[in-house]
Formats: sequence, C-alpha cells, structure tokens
Amino acid sequence: MDKIITALQERKKTPTRLTKNSKLFKTILNAIQDKKGENIVSLDLKKIDEAVADYFILCEARSNIQINAIAQNIDALVELQCDESPYHIERGDHWTLIDYVNVVVHIFQQEQRIFYNLESLWEDVPRTEY
Repeated sequence: MDKIITALQERKKTPTRLTKNSKLFKTILNAIQDKKGENIVSLDLKKIDEAVADYFILCEARSNIQINAIAQNIDALVELQCDESPYHIERGDHWTLIDYVNVVVHIFQQEQRIFYNLESLWEDVPRTEY
C-alpha cells in the first residue's frame, strides 16, 4: 500500500481534464468488461483539489490470473486505441494498480477491495456503477 501511495504522490496530474466520454475512459471500461471484471465503479474526483487523479476506476476479479488478464487487456487496448502507455503499473496477486495519471485503475480480488475499502475514502464524490 505504501508503494502505491508514494507512486501516486510523485507524479502530477496533467492539466487536461477527462470526462466519462473520453476515449481513454471508455477504452479502460471496455477492456475491463472484455475480461469479465465485476463490480465496476468509477469515482469522479475532479472537484477534489488534493486528488491524485480525475477518476478512479475500481473493479474485482475472481483470481490473480484474472487480475493479470484484465491489466494486460487494459494496457494493450489503451495502447492500441489511444496510443497511450501507463505512467506506472503496480502489480500484485490480489490488487493491481494501473496509473494513466488522470485515471487510476484498481483491480482487486474481492477480499482486498473490502479490506482497503477505497470507496469509503471518497464517499462524497460522484460514483457510477457499470
């Protein structure tokens, strides 16, 4: 967890604000859905000045194999369709983070999502379920 926080704090958001209609945002969602990611939620952090990104996208996978498949699919589709590479990827067996600076994707196994409960840290922001 400390490595993830440090990585997010060391980089800066780009001045361009994203929307849910942006190609990057839609491509990430499609990549997650292609690999059967579950309980997909986006958190709109744009109105929080201290937020490390405009959006967090969170989802669940049933195994570390599925976590890896989702992460690889996001990386490949975003590269192909948006010509962007992640700023940083933090891989783990139970939680993988992919940082596109203005969009940070969290892929959890259910137990880790419940344990870290990131959504509770951002209860006051707009939340969309997919």
